[in-house]
Amino acid sequence: MTEPDTRVILVTGGASGIGLATCRVFAQSGYKVAMVDMDQENLEKQMSWFTSRGVDICTVLCDVSCETDCRNAVAMVLEKFGRIDILFNNAGITQRSLFAHTRTEVFEKVMAVNFFGSLYMTQAALDALITSRGTIIVNESIAGVAPLLERTGYSASKHALHGLFTSLRCEMKSTGVHVMIVCPGFIKTNLQTRALGADGRVTHHPQTMIGKHQTPEFVAQKIRQGVEKKKSMLVLTFFGRLGYLISRLSPPLYEHLMTRRFQKTLQ
Repeated sequence: MTEPDTRVILVTGGASGIGLATCRVFAQSGYKVAMVDMDQENLEKQMSWFTSRGVDICTVLCDVSCETDCRNAVAMVLEKFGRIDILFNNAGITQRSLFAHTRTEVFEKVMAVNFFGSLYMTQAALDALITSRGTIIVNESIAGVAPLLERTGYSASKHALHGLFTSLRCEMKSTGVHVMIVCPGFIKTNLQTRALGADGRVTHHPQTMIGKHQTPEFVAQKIRQGVEKKKSMLVLTFFGRLGYLISRLSPPLYEHLMTRRFQKTLQ
């Protein structure tokens, strides 16, 4: 392990929410930060916050659903810092609409960002991570291992991520690269305010949730601890852990409880 002030973390969707909180937490631990996002204005705003505190930061404008953008982003980070020790695949979008009413292009967009965005960025950074014997983190969800009513596109993308990154973990064992999956639970970020509806436009349909929102800062601290302990699966919040446990032990019971709890969204 190299000294903290030489290590580099690359975070997609890093200019807001969980991504931004994670950048700050790791910067406080001495990491250099590569903040990747498609929001140019927010990148510039956050860069000034970090530089004013003496953090060595690189901001990169990138649409993760574009493979060329991902490869160019990694090249820029390596040109500046020379290494990548942690890749946090955090960028994502969600949708709230019943399958029967949802256009196929909504599914395609969600998969393009959530699944292919993580795939493209991981492929682009993989050689650097093997060299550093680093860590790959993916922001998944309980929806990646269990069903979620009215989120078929989102759940499908997260299930795909789970299959990809659990399999990749096995492939990476001999290289020293670790893969950690994070299931944050219900977190208060702007992700939900940008959820896609059945027609592909931002929906005003309210989010249905269980329990209360946690903060991005809570998640970021848990991620830092999980990296230190080399956790394979990080399931956060009480209801998140409870849901994960029930879904593993009794899938039919989980489906029944989840459907009953979310039934009002069908009305």
